[in-house]
Amino acid sequence: MPKTYELLLTESVEALGIVGDVVTVRSGYARNFLLPRNLATTPSPEKIAALATKRADAEQHVAEVRKHREEMVEKLEGFEVTLERTTNDQGLLYGSITQQDLATALRAAGFTVRPRDVRITQTIKRIGDYDITIKPEADLEASVKLHVKSDRVLDLHKHDHAEAPASAPADAAHAEEAEEKRKGKKSKPAEAEEPVKGKWAAPKGADTEEKPRPAAEKPAKKSRKRE
Repeated sequence: MPKTYELLLTESVEALGIVGDVVTVRSGYARNFLLPRNLATTPSPEKIAALATKRADAEQHVAEVRKHREEMVEKLEGFEVTLERTTNDQGLLYGSITQQDLATALRAAGFTVRPRDVRITQTIKRIGDYDITIKPEADLEASVKLHVKSDRVLDLHKHDHAEAPASAPADAAHAEEAEEKRKGKKSKPAEAEEPVKGKWAAPKGADTEEKPRPAAEKPAKKSRKRE
């Protein structure tokens, strides 16, 4: 059994080709999708000729769609869309923004955007501003600005203020302890240096120039009386 089939499209198939195209597809895709739905058949010169008129109409439709998408991309560039969602007190969404969400919002604004045209490169689960790429075709794209907002007023600084008093005493205690250590270290008297055993050591700060020691006085000799 061949792994691929060469088929003639009898209808236009998105992302594959338009009616009258001869395409090569995998055998499973041919047996399970194209052939059962009568979207393709075995190619022959006669069948290709029979589809000539239908193919011309399809080509005209493709050209119109292409022109429309080019105009849409120009209008979409820099377009801003806002989505409101339920969030917790920190601004986290109960869920995430999907391709379908943004495509629905853009269609409501008059743009024929499909969910697969929306390229979201990160998980959007927090309020904020995001740059989203819309790519209806491989060589056509536009950047839109998405604003995700909460459906209620949030005080995002409330928790910061609430935590400040709790941490303040601890910081003050650490500062006081450090100050006491600093003062204690400063007021602690310097220990006197012990002289090296067997050697004379000058007191700290004294003139260290060696001076001659005074000679010890010799005791006077007693005179012996003659008897």
